[in-house]
Amino acid sequence: MFMYFPTNYVWSMSVVATLNNGGYIDEIDRACKPVLEASQNGDDAGTAQLYASWAAVADRLIAKAQDDEARGRRIGAGETYYRASLYTSQAERLQSPAWEGRNAAYQKSIDLLLKHVELLGKPLTTVEIPYEDASLPAYFYRAPGDGPHPVVIQWNGLDSTKEMMYYSQFPQMLAERGISTLMVDTPGSGEALRLRGLQARHDTEVWAGAIIDWIEANADDLGADADRIGIVGWSLGGYYAPRALAFEKRLKLGVAWGANHNWAEVQEARRNREGENPVPHYWDHVFWVWGASDMDDFIAKTKDMHLNGVAEQITAPLLITHGVGDRQINVKYAHQTYEQAVNSPKRELRLFDDPEGGTEHISIDNMPYVAGIIADWVAETFADLP
Repeated sequence: MFMYFPTNYVWSMSVVATLNNGGYIDEIDRACKPVLEASQNGDDAGTAQLYASWAAVADRLIAKAQDDEARGRRIGAGETYYRASLYTSQAERLQSPAWEGRNAAYQKSIDLLLKHVELLGKPLTTVEIPYEDASLPAYFYRAPGDGPHPVVIQWNGLDSTKEMMYYSQFPQMLAERGISTLMVDTPGSGEALRLRGLQARHDTEVWAGAIIDWIEANADDLGADADRIGIVGWSLGGYYAPRALAFEKRLKLGVAWGANHNWAEVQEARRNREGENPVPHYWDHVFWVWGASDMDDFIAKTKDMHLNGVAEQITAPLLITHGVGDRQINVKYAHQTYEQAVNSPKRELRLFDDPEGGTEHISIDNMPYVAGIIADWVAETFADLP
């Protein structure tokens, strides 16, 4: 993986994600160069300074986009708002949950992305999915044509957002293959956590059931084929999605984009400082996601975060992808999910190694390449369903 910050994996991973999601290398360099020295002080220190440096670049882009818009240059404005949103989002992701500016920064990333969508006429709409006494915020990206189209539900991991799903270009790849995407901020992630206080749980089939109910109720308006619904989850979604696939039988296929067979076990390793963390301020972040008061409370709330005894109950096609050099989640967990999913009628384990690339966590070092492979598998698998 390209290590812009040679001693800082977490900060460098955000640089790579930004480059792979449409960022411009000169703008990224201008955002990162002022904090090179700060990056040497560990993951946690200096993240507010990092945000300020990224925000300075984003704000220059916003001024340019506003000028374009005033001149009637909708395409230039829309493209520029996109990068401003991307940079704001990646910098916000690295902040402490206690940082006062976090919610405002996240809302800024949403507002900028929606300006991009509006100006360029992207086929994306914001939707609300009823969930218990609240609702889950989501984006629906509609495939072209009248349909009905298959639908992929896309879920986050521990620290990503529905905006990052859009930046990844994966929904756009699916749309090119005639498949619509519903990008959902589930409890514990994105807007659901930041702006609504909804916290994670292990039994993700509850989220899946609510989402599928909504798709079925709105299938005509969405141009959706309610008999062809799949699920894709990356990072911690490599646990969330297979868990839902095991117990929510209306799902017809699933993808673990980066396996996460036993996340509870991974936490014990992290307590022993084994492996890399996905974000700075790691323990503060996971306590926030689960609403945990301390380490004992966190361990109790996440003790069932594994697929042992669960993967065997998957009876739909399942693709597992994993980078062999993943520094966060060892590749052994990909093998465990594959070996236990014995009742899947079409199970495939796709590992990425050198020289092909995609060797890091969720193949973030070669993300568009891997996203295209996943999109092809999804399209082929939907086409083969009876």
